[in-house]
Amino acid sequence: MRLVLSTTLFLVSSLFSSQCSSSSSSLRKGSSLSVENPQDVLISPNRTFSAGFVGIGENAYSFAIWFTEPHFHAPNTATWIANRDHPVNGKRSKLSLTHSGNVVLVDASFNTVWSSNTVSFAPSELHLGDDGNLVLHDSRGTILWQSFDFPTDTLLPGQPLTRHTQLVSSRSESNHSSGFYKLLFDDENVLSLHYDGPSVSSSYWPKPWLLSWDVGRTYFNSSKIAAFDSLGLFNSSDNFTFVTSDYGAVLQRRLKLDCDGNVRVYSRMSVLEKWYVSWQGISNGCLVHGICGAYSTCGYDPMIGKTCLCLPGHRLNNFSDWSYGCEPMFDLTCDGNESSFLEMRGVELYGYDNHYVEVSNYSSCESLCLRDCTCKGFQYSYSDKKGFFRCYTKTQLLNGRRSPKFTGSTYLRLPKNSSFSVKQSAVETVHDHVCSVQLRRDYIKARVSHVATVFQWFATAFGALEMVSIFVVWFLIRTNQRTNADLQGYYLAATGFRKFSYSELKKATKGFRYEIGRGAGGVVYKGILSDQRNAAIKRLYNAKQGEGEFLAEVGIIGRLNHMNLIEMWGYCAEGKHRLLVYEYMENGSLAQNLASNTLDWSKRYKIALGMARVLAYLHEECLEWILHCDIKPQNILLDSNYQPKLADFGLSKLLNRNNPNNPSISMIRGTRGYMAPEWVFNLAITSKVDVYSYGIVVLEMITGKSPTTSVQNIDGEETYDGRLVAWVREKSSNTNASWVEQIIDPAVGPHYDSIKMEILIRVALNCVLEDKDSRPTMRQVVEVLQCHGSDH
Repeated sequence: MRLVLSTTLFLVSSLFSSQCSSSSSSLRKGSSLSVENPQDVLISPNRTFSAGFVGIGENAYSFAIWFTEPHFHAPNTATWIANRDHPVNGKRSKLSLTHSGNVVLVDASFNTVWSSNTVSFAPSELHLGDDGNLVLHDSRGTILWQSFDFPTDTLLPGQPLTRHTQLVSSRSESNHSSGFYKLLFDDENVLSLHYDGPSVSSSYWPKPWLLSWDVGRTYFNSSKIAAFDSLGLFNSSDNFTFVTSDYGAVLQRRLKLDCDGNVRVYSRMSVLEKWYVSWQGISNGCLVHGICGAYSTCGYDPMIGKTCLCLPGHRLNNFSDWSYGCEPMFDLTCDGNESSFLEMRGVELYGYDNHYVEVSNYSSCESLCLRDCTCKGFQYSYSDKKGFFRCYTKTQLLNGRRSPKFTGSTYLRLPKNSSFSVKQSAVETVHDHVCSVQLRRDYIKARVSHVATVFQWFATAFGALEMVSIFVVWFLIRTNQRTNADLQGYYLAATGFRKFSYSELKKATKGFRYEIGRGAGGVVYKGILSDQRNAAIKRLYNAKQGEGEFLAEVGIIGRLNHMNLIEMWGYCAEGKHRLLVYEYMENGSLAQNLASNTLDWSKRYKIALGMARVLAYLHEECLEWILHCDIKPQNILLDSNYQPKLADFGLSKLLNRNNPNNPSISMIRGTRGYMAPEWVFNLAITSKVDVYSYGIVVLEMITGKSPTTSVQNIDGEETYDGRLVAWVREKSSNTNASWVEQIIDPAVGPHYDSIKMEILIRVALNCVLEDKDSRPTMRQVVEVLQCHGSDH
């Protein structure tokens, strides 16, 4: 009986061993710090620093080091975070020093979220030093790992920044995951600030229009090291140095790359004082690239800080985060006679100049822009030093700044006779810069802990080892069930979309009454949300495949931002219900428009170009390669201006850039008639499967014929057997000058640009070549449609 009782107590106590607390400066082998115990904190001997779990959102936690504060949790003064991009649950997560000498952070699912990747069988401990460095060392003093070698967004006095390290800003003040800004040594050995945004990247400090030696930097070194001390002196191997405004006093200090892209030194005397800025790298925050996103301008006032403003004729993409920028509410054509220019005085947009003319007048600068289909406007400014006007035509409208000191204007290209104005834009769309995306970690409560206590009492009272065995099995099953729910809940909540209740969406759709479409994954209904916005609400089928499509769409769309992608507003994950809430497209799908014969040739050309642009974005401009895998007219929606929007990511696949021939795509995806031969012949799946599907869709737009349905002409002389590619290729091989006329959809009518349509057909035929390596990339398609198609 005593043996059974001892064994029982050992098994039960081992399950709850993570609840042991720590209040020292060190963690030894076999010990853990639990997220559920607020006392599980490492405190440096001088009590300046603390290390433990900090709350960074709703039930979302990271293991971090921070300056000790009067209040326990202080994520805003965190100097290092282990799992900034993968927060853990507020239940059962813990950090442990294993007997093999590895520091491991596990989530509620017992999966490893972060690790020091070390091995040591000698006695070792994890120690938090007085300098804020968390060090893993063995009994001989050999350092196995230290936090100073892996900075996040902060440097401490004595902590070096080297060729192997960099600071990466947080996404926002409340979201501590990796942001868009980096402080590092560039390829020329110069300490620099870089913007690495969703679609473009650039350097903005030191001033990119100056040479390194013009700002006192030197790249004639190879050491690449920078550091500062507790007195406030900073030195870098590229000859950059500064002292803080309070230099000379020994204070608590931290150098931080903030979420707004500026690097600052914060100082204070003790924990009883507030932090203040004792140095910053950039005085005017609007000089930071990407701070207001695309198609916007930034204005700076020392009293109120930065304000962002959409360009005239543009609207904000995301009201909670300006980094997503704005999008145009109009379409431009290549016809210069259909364009006009709106002057924006004191507005400068840095970079992305397609042409630069050093000595120019207004008329020649305007003409230069009108002759270029990619030109979105031009900057016309006077040089006081040189005494003449300069012309810069712009292919992208980024890094916009409003400054009364700028002696020039930017002229925005708009459709002719448009009513947009600078005054209207300022009144309607000015906002303070906001980037506060709150992280959240859903946790579905269960009564495991209470039941575990009951089981422990029974096991101890009766000494029944069988009861403990049953409990252990039951506990693991319940843990697995609850963990899956936890992970799914966090995965959805972390996307940043609004979470709707099922009753809200049922009311919005009036009981799912107005069906506007359906597919393999679910049915789409029209609804009116509580804020009176029209929405398309997709109700996924209750089958397992429906849930998989749901997770795929929410996760993938959360990473994307493009004017030709459908905008997602929220989701519902309640019980068995899975719903997605999208913006409503007034003109329905491309399939509906082709069936109703409402598209003229210019609309079809514009749709082809817009789809090429968004696929090029997915394939080449995202952090991962994203294959849509189901390009078809039903998944291309049209807004009020017939601008195409790609939708339905249920079959999408993310590919690693370093391994494009990803073997993980094994299941056949797509729709019959639009699928590339690679799926059938079990060949490597690449972005060229989307290129093939795109080509089929373009051929269908041009001809009006389905790739799967046989059709006999009215006169009975010719039968189309459903082999769309072979039929078009046969027609195009004729020397007859009217072959385009024979192919084009009669609904287009007799008035169309035959040269542009022929170019579109040739491009589509190249996209549907059997050999995938012979097909063009979507970027090449965009270039052809933009350039060659506009030459005539």
